[in-house]
Amino acid sequence: MQSLSKENHSDVSEFILLGFSSELQVRMALFTFFLLLYLTTLLGNGLIITLIYLDSRLHTPMYFFLSILSLVDMSYVTTTVPQMLVNMVCPRRTISWGACVAQMFIFLVLGIAECILYAIMAYDRYVAICLPLHYTLHMSRPTCIKMVTVCWSISITGALIYTVFTMHLPYCGPYKINHFFCEVPAVLKLACTDTYLNDHLDFILGFVLLLVPMSLILDSYVRIFASILRIRSSQGRLKSFFTCASHITVVTMFYGPAMMMYMRPGSWYDPEQDKKLALFYNVVSAFLNPIIYSLRNKEVKGAFLKILGDRGTAQ
Repeated sequence: MQSLSKENHSDVSEFILLGFSSELQVRMALFTFFLLLYLTTLLGNGLIITLIYLDSRLHTPMYFFLSILSLVDMSYVTTTVPQMLVNMVCPRRTISWGACVAQMFIFLVLGIAECILYAIMAYDRYVAICLPLHYTLHMSRPTCIKMVTVCWSISITGALIYTVFTMHLPYCGPYKINHFFCEVPAVLKLACTDTYLNDHLDFILGFVLLLVPMSLILDSYVRIFASILRIRSSQGRLKSFFTCASHITVVTMFYGPAMMMYMRPGSWYDPEQDKKLALFYNVVSAFLNPIIYSLRNKEVKGAFLKILGDRGTAQ
């Protein structure tokens, strides 16, 4: 089996990414749409990072995690979207074996990191709302740094397991990946051998890396909602409810498609559906995060207006 894997590995020099529609007009329309979406995502997340860095009032645990989330989102979409855009305008939609491995690994590292970051941010909001007197104790700077360190450690380990167990398999021609990037389920469909072990491994990893953080997020928000219901002011209660609801919406848009992709049986594979699911948890969530988490926030708006005001005064 090992020799067969090596033989096939040496034969596979590149894969072909089929991407979306083969019709030129459709591809050009999609190219324009995704290019604008990509640039807007970079602009929005880049703005959040810049504001948090420049304004000392935003140097709190919540914004520390937001800045990391924005950095992850910028990297996350950059891992897949530029390749997708190039393939939409170039007739030769190939990716080398090494680039495919690198893309898969980096994509998984960032995706897992985002899963865990959502859980950390939910816990941060839980402590801030339900245990305000203990906030500085529970969310001290060393604690926040430890949380982020653990997040990246788990992400790298999980991504390494996924990538090694996927790319060590023997693959059969014509090496056409029916996706817009090298994602695990799509690549596994090219394997020349039974992927029973991989399917079970994907489910176990999906349970640990997706379902466990999702459960922690739900638990945090259930406790937060219970605390919100005790707020006497109806206006304050409504405002807190809509803020939490918007956060849960983004989390659901990320976790829902990701769990459908990585925790289902291999026999349920549907390439066209998978492309749409991947767009949700890769592109759409990264686009919405700055809007939901930060740009609707008064403190962030205040920091933005302050910087504009300082520039205006300087001129």
